[in-house]
Amino acid sequence: MEKLFQLKEHGTTVKQEIIAGVTTFLTMAYIIFVNPSILSMTGMDKGALITVTCLASAIGTAITAFWVNAPLAMAPGMGLNAFFTFTLVLGNGATWEQALGVVFISGVIFLALTFSGLREKIIDAIPAEIRLAVGAGIGLFIAFIGMQGMGLIVSNPATVVALGKFNLNVVLGLVGFAIMGFLEMKKVKGGILIGIVATTVLGIIFGAVQLPSQIISMPPSPAPIALKLDVLGAIKPIFLGSIFSFMFVDLFDSLGTIMACAHEAEMIDEKGKIKNVSKILEADAIATVIGSLLGTSTTTTFVESASGIAVGGRTGLTALTTAVLFAISLFFSPIIGVVPAFATAPALILVGVYMFKNLLDIDFHNIEVAIPCFLIIIMMPLTYSISIGISFGFISYILVCLFGGKITHVKPIMWAIGFFSVVELMFK
Repeated sequence: MEKLFQLKEHGTTVKQEIIAGVTTFLTMAYIIFVNPSILSMTGMDKGALITVTCLASAIGTAITAFWVNAPLAMAPGMGLNAFFTFTLVLGNGATWEQALGVVFISGVIFLALTFSGLREKIIDAIPAEIRLAVGAGIGLFIAFIGMQGMGLIVSNPATVVALGKFNLNVVLGLVGFAIMGFLEMKKVKGGILIGIVATTVLGIIFGAVQLPSQIISMPPSPAPIALKLDVLGAIKPIFLGSIFSFMFVDLFDSLGTIMACAHEAEMIDEKGKIKNVSKILEADAIATVIGSLLGTSTTTTFVESASGIAVGGRTGLTALTTAVLFAISLFFSPIIGVVPAFATAPALILVGVYMFKNLLDIDFHNIEVAIPCFLIIIMMPLTYSISIGISFGFISYILVCLFGGKITHVKPIMWAIGFFSVVELMFK
């Protein structure tokens, strides 16, 4: 372990790293339940999705462990799975095979940009406030999806949406949300996971959930979705904006997580720069490509990694521990398979709360920032599309600068991004 992860150099021990890895796993294990729940709405096999979610998380996190030697974990990203389901498939009419092709292409482009060094230029071209607004908008969007998932918000022909009836599923979902919120307030590790389990148990008690016939079994075969991506079918003008949206969101998510975790994980060098940031983003892109081949939406670096770092995680051994636990989870698919939508929906709402906190760092007193950021945030849930929200934000930013006499604020790459945004809207 010392030879692999340089534990002494990082001031840590095997015990400390394993405890950190378990902590990280507990705080992000909800993705095993939530990701299959969201992606299965596209018609993908839920059992296969459980297996693929565990595999993609284990492989992506193991790559980080050995390639980067960092205490960061990866899994299919929240928001990105919603984009896959509700924007690409249910919104744009893509097949889930084509959607996987879009994820694959975005991962390859992300990887090429990372190796070429263009990644930094793209980051510099997009104002920090707009990057923050994308995260906040996705938070609002997935919280809206969560409220629909538990039946709290329903469609209404007169007002588009309305408050749903307080039936058993809604009440159990709200109780689950209260449990999660309370545990998170008390800073209990794995609060979201505990809330999902508690809500499922309550569902069993009240007859809303059927007990599984067994607890442990061989993992469901990934064959129904693995290697089924349609790359050629994804190369269409209508998907062009979605490819870049996947890439941008993954880039923003990863950078945000890296910046949030870097200082506490002692990943800052003497010049104040993040160590191995390029390697982390390379691992992220490679994990996305592998995930699309397995059959899941974009894999990204999880901010829940901060929980393991907070208890002492400093090296790839923390990530390796988390990866092993995801691999072990493969054999508990019967339990995972019975978890109902009203148990996972509260997790979406709470994750949305965390993502929405990005608003605190946006200066809404500056109208040049306020207009594009507001459009990004409001258009995502209203159009049920992350890519449309991003497109409106990029285009409006360019127009505000153009008419405000500050066209020099728009960097050349931003013009290209604006062009692709216009193409995205034209083909809607």
